[in-house]
Amino acid sequence: MKRRDFIQKVGSGVLAAGVGMGLPQAASAGISMPPTTKRPKFRQTDLTAYLNRVRQFNEDHPGDIFLSEPHFKLLGRSVQRFRRLQKLVGFGNFYLLDFDDAIRYSQRHTSVGVFTMAELNFLEMIFYERASEYGFYGEKPLKNLTDRIPRREVVKVPHTGNYLYKGRPLETYKKIRQQLGDKVVLTSGVRSVIKQFLLFLDKAYESDGNLSRASRSLAPPGYSFHGISDFDVGQRGYGKYNFTSKFVSSEVYKRLTDLGYLKLRYPKDNMLGVRFEPWHIKVYNRS
Repeated sequence: MKRRDFIQKVGSGVLAAGVGMGLPQAASAGISMPPTTKRPKFRQTDLTAYLNRVRQFNEDHPGDIFLSEPHFKLLGRSVQRFRRLQKLVGFGNFYLLDFDDAIRYSQRHTSVGVFTMAELNFLEMIFYERASEYGFYGEKPLKNLTDRIPRREVVKVPHTGNYLYKGRPLETYKKIRQQLGDKVVLTSGVRSVIKQFLLFLDKAYESDGNLSRASRSLAPPGYSFHGISDFDVGQRGYGKYNFTSKFVSSEVYKRLTDLGYLKLRYPKDNMLGVRFEPWHIKVYNRS
């Protein structure tokens, strides 16, 4: 379903089952990778400022893009509705939930409440506007708001609450577990467009509507490779430090580096506009 078609169908009440476009066979050898995104080119003074923004990712910087006050209010309402939806379906199911089903749940359950047209327009704007406008230069593997995770292509990993795609992602994780044992944990696997929406919008709300600041920490919805392949790992007992630069001091990080698994999606001082993510396993090797 394309951008305007989605809004038209929602507005007319047409929400037939199976209306989403579906994803590529993400775990298969024939995966359809997104086209290359043009990386920014900086003069030296601009490059210094850019690197400072990426290194100080959780601060506001000159030139950051903020939501308008009306959009910030819609952001807050959307975050609360997504949280209620996650509570309704459960955290595990929320990882795989697609947009069509999210709307159906909102219509059927008063505990969630129906998405308003203003909210839907806002979510559509966030998904389809080019993230490079506010500083994220990564690929966009999920092109449509209604793209879905094909459940037959994923498997739930025991004792983690997370899913992985069958094929190379699952095989990679199994090899890591075989070599590192119980010290390594799967901290985040497959994420649907809906799950990435909640993560990104939550960060944007925490950042007072600063989309640039949010995108330095989290890929905007549609841009996360968790949607087709990648996953995050950590060290058991390391807690919140698994998602900070302190992870590089862990034994798990050092072993993963020695074994050649950490061909990172977001390395240090990358040109994608994203903080250093030493915990993020890049399954497919193209940058």
